[in-house]
Amino acid sequence: MTQRYVIHLPVLAADLPAAQRLARVVGRWMTVLPMMDPGEMTVSEEDRQFLRHRVFCDLLLPGGRRCLLRADHDGECSRRLRQ
Repeated sequence: MTQRYVIHLPVLAADLPAAQRLARVVGRWMTVLPMMDPGEMTVSEEDRQFLRHRVFCDLLLPGGRRCLLRADHDGECSRRLRQ
């Protein structure tokens, strides 16, 4: 197995919902990069980084791509954002 490395990019937000929204925007934009795995994206409080909150649904879809909807979404998974 090859080693994987994780980039930690500190970004400040006022609260958990704002951090999750920002992370979703950044994560969706970064999916143009083949090494990006949005299903693994999490946010945490600065002083409680051990307590992480998932941003995206982590379910793998056919073809090996991940669902682009928020974590704990209602309904079926999708590669397209809902209106």
